[in-house]
Amino acid sequence: MSMDYKSAGVDIEAGYRSVELMKDSVRETMRKEVLGGLGGFSGAFSLSAVKDMDDPVLLSGTDGVGTKIKLAFILDKHDTIGIDCVAMCVNDVACAGAEPLFFLDYIACGKNYPEKIASIVKGVAEGCKMAGAALIGGETAEHPGLMPEDEYDLAGFAVGVADRKDIIDGSDIKSGDVLVGIASSGVHSNGFSLVRKVFQMNEKSLARYYDDLGASLGETLLTPTIIYVKALKAVKDKGIRIKGCSHITGGGFYENIPRMLPDDIYAKVEKASYPVPKIFDLIKTEGKVEEHMMYNTYNMGLGMVLAVDKSDADATVAAVESAGEKAYIVGECASGKKEVEIC
Repeated sequence: MSMDYKSAGVDIEAGYRSVELMKDSVRETMRKEVLGGLGGFSGAFSLSAVKDMDDPVLLSGTDGVGTKIKLAFILDKHDTIGIDCVAMCVNDVACAGAEPLFFLDYIACGKNYPEKIASIVKGVAEGCKMAGAALIGGETAEHPGLMPEDEYDLAGFAVGVADRKDIIDGSDIKSGDVLVGIASSGVHSNGFSLVRKVFQMNEKSLARYYDDLGASLGETLLTPTIIYVKALKAVKDKGIRIKGCSHITGGGFYENIPRMLPDDIYAKVEKASYPVPKIFDLIKTEGKVEEHMMYNTYNMGLGMVLAVDKSDADATVAAVESAGEKAYIVGECASGKKEVEIC
């Protein structure tokens, strides 16, 4: 018997088929700056649009979705995990004051099932549309013998641009500035290794309906990460200066909020200032997780925290809500050691 690539576990024809199935989704993300079509060796993006900026700066971010992907396997639902992947990358870029321009994805799989790959990429394209970023390239790599046939991993890479004067770096945060929190949709894409210790990860456990959640456990946990690009743009378009911005990801409040603070400023967040989604109460009680650990692992209902001048606080909330997200005044900044206090 002669050997070929297919008998070694890599199906090139399946690769072609998955590209055909995803073409329409990818096409919907295109921006006028994209040069060429799908299928080239690299994605081309014209920078003509940034020529009007005084000092354009490119900002980039890369990330995956962590072990949340395990839930997609168990539930055999693959059309939203791509939104999470885009969100994790573009939120970091937008956090610095940049407009996302384009995105690339990378899928490694044990076996290329074209419909499954196309479903994943459909989610990526959906996230790109939400972010206003073009999906200009990607890679699906079949890894037989390295990964189980029914599993995959997904990662992404985003590039954005900002005028240097508009970059958000936290350097001008001062005592008296106000913290505005933008609501999350739940767990987002961090802390799932702990979630998977708290709950049994099987179809029966994930199908269980909880009255407090108003949905099954699986539906709640697989809810996509919110993409905050439009909300942050709405604030900027109102002429409000966002002084600091923190994307609340792995490490929760304690790790992420201090990242936006100058050395002589501390942040105080009031727990009672906004509603904490019920999923976090469930994780805390079912897993007997200490409260400090919850705030050190999860977003606890706030996916972004912004620092703005006190006089801009109400207008910031209104601008975020005009973009379809919920926002709350959740605390303030004061002079002191660079850290966050949750009270």
